[in-house]
Amino acid sequence: MLDPELAEQRQDELIARVRELVEKSGGTWRSHDAWGRRRLTFEIEKKTEGVYHLVVFQSGAEALDEIVRVLKIDDVVLRHMATRHVEGSRTSAPRDDTPPPAAVAVHEAVPVPEAVPAPEAVAVVEAEYPEANTRSDEE
Repeated sequence: MLDPELAEQRQDELIARVRELVEKSGGTWRSHDAWGRRRLTFEIEKKTEGVYHLVVFQSGAEALDEIVRVLKIDDVVLRHMATRHVEGSRTSAPRDDTPPPAAVAVHEAVPVPEAVPAPEAVAVVEAEYPEANTRSDEE
């Protein structure tokens, strides 16, 4: 996530630097998807928006350490996160115009069993208990 006040040319330079680091280390550059400007949930460095970029690459641990070091040093990077990519997972940007949820399928009505008759009343015999202690020690 980059500073939204940053010129697009500077964003491209930063992405090119990351790509160069990946390729120099013998890694594989897979894709770069600029997700664009998004509103932040909370302010970061007094900014309410950020420019999101998704970079997918494969590299060794040393190259990843160097990329993280470069991103930490650069002031235009608000946040960054490296994760393991799961093959076949979606790397496209989440869209704001998500389609409404699909209609719920209507199932056939399940027949309700007939009412079960109430059980017959059973007489309860009160057991004889000793008289309750109502005397207080404070009296």
